[in-house]
Amino acid sequence: MKKHQKELLWRVIFKADTPAGKQFDILLLIAIVLSILAVVLESIESLNAEFKNLFKISELIITGVFTLEYILRIIVVRSKSKYIFSFYGIVDLLAILPFYIGLIFVGSQSLMVIRVIRLIRVFRILKLSRYTKAANTIMLALRGSLVKISVFLFGVMILVLIIGSAMYLIEGKEHGFNNIPTSIYWAIVTLTTVGYGDIAPQTALGQFVASIVMIMGYGMIAVPTGIITAQVISDQKIKATSYCVKCGKSDNPINAKFCNHCGESLNTDQS
Repeated sequence: MKKHQKELLWRVIFKADTPAGKQFDILLLIAIVLSILAVVLESIESLNAEFKNLFKISELIITGVFTLEYILRIIVVRSKSKYIFSFYGIVDLLAILPFYIGLIFVGSQSLMVIRVIRLIRVFRILKLSRYTKAANTIMLALRGSLVKISVFLFGVMILVLIIGSAMYLIEGKEHGFNNIPTSIYWAIVTLTTVGYGDIAPQTALGQFVASIVMIMGYGMIAVPTGIITAQVISDQKIKATSYCVKCGKSDNPINAKFCNHCGESLNTDQS
């Protein structure tokens, strides 16, 4: 394959900024949806009995398309090892691997549901890049508040352990609290305000403790939200002060040391 042909094919396969690239991604997405739909419908015994051959033929064709696509990606990509071990490279491999595994081990075809991950490519077609900055803001906030959230979750773990142990002593086996792990499960369900109702306290003291745990649960849910929100606000303040005194630009990345426009050292002390 000539160099210019590889470049053209690379742009079609890996980019969505051309009509051919968009059509290629759309066809892939249609094939993915059809494949997942076939796997789901095949699990219905009545449909599988009636359209078994159709399901097999469609899966064979779609897997052939995905296999060809995977091979073409390896051929035209600039850094083959980088693509193969990248997130999308692994996803592309997992999209075809279950079929070939199914030829050896019967029953593994259900793993093909993993193709749903490939629908992430829809973001390239729909030009949702404007949401990338918002996603980065959330990721930075989560990273910045990781320690605080970890401490909070550790405290919650201690709390449910104490509550579960207490309920095991209060209620006992006769009321469904057979052991401490089961009681901890009840504590988690109650503290998160889920309330399945499969286990419930019967004694007056147990119901009183349960009421306290329910009230605490509402406060517990708000804590991580407050931590992340505070971190987002803090990051936005930092970003607002990352401006360039030379060219006056203020759209530089958070904690950037040099201006992306003129290369001047950024002033992060002034507002």
